[in-house]
Amino acid sequence: MIKTWRHKGVQAFFETGTKAGIQANHVARLGGQLRRLNVARAPQDMNVPGWKLHSLKGNLRGHWAVWVSGNWRMTFTFENGDAVLVDYQDYH
Repeated sequence: MIKTWRHKGVQAFFETGTKAGIQANHVARLGGQLRRLNVARAPQDMNVPGWKLHSLKGNLRGHWAVWVSGNWRMTFTFENGDAVLVDYQDYH
């Protein structure tokens, strides 16, 4: 279950369906990723073909990312089987 968020726009999209805080062309993929993340218990549960699951390094060590589109990624980590610090960012 998703417990905490870093990106308020993605939180609003997930909880209410508002698209104000995200790229319009990311709605379908990001929606699917968030639904799957909400039931995931470990990072490997997000290892879907085409999502390019990978662990992050540096100041984001311990976090994971899945590809949304172009340079956009959804990042997260897990704590006690729950997704936390869910973010949506262009980090490249």
